[in-house]
Amino acid sequence: MPSRDTVERFVAMVVSGDHVGAIEAFYAEDASMQENLAPPRVGKAALIAHEKAALARVASVHTHPPQALLIDGDQVAIHWIFDFTLPDGSTRRFDEIALQTWRGELIQRERFFYDPATIR
Repeated sequence: MPSRDTVERFVAMVVSGDHVGAIEAFYAEDASMQENLAPPRVGKAALIAHEKAALARVASVHTHPPQALLIDGDQVAIHWIFDFTLPDGSTRRFDEIALQTWRGELIQRERFFYDPATIR
């Protein structure tokens, strides 16, 4: 079960824009991430590679402080809003709920829930 301080440090790192650093610091080696009903990505190295590739496709990302942060034992839910600026200057707002399962002080599993139409 993560401490509130650990979860808040994770959130602060993501809000600061260090998305890759957050994966490096707060995810277990065998962690998984899943987008809606897609098959999960497994392993910290795969998660980092995917995040780097996603960030390379955009000009910038502004991460808003969470709209909600709920901690219940090993379960954490975060309501994130991200504003992406694309290379052509257009913008997209991405609104998602991240449901995390922690093992001790590290994220073991994370699943994202969002409307896929918002990323097109």
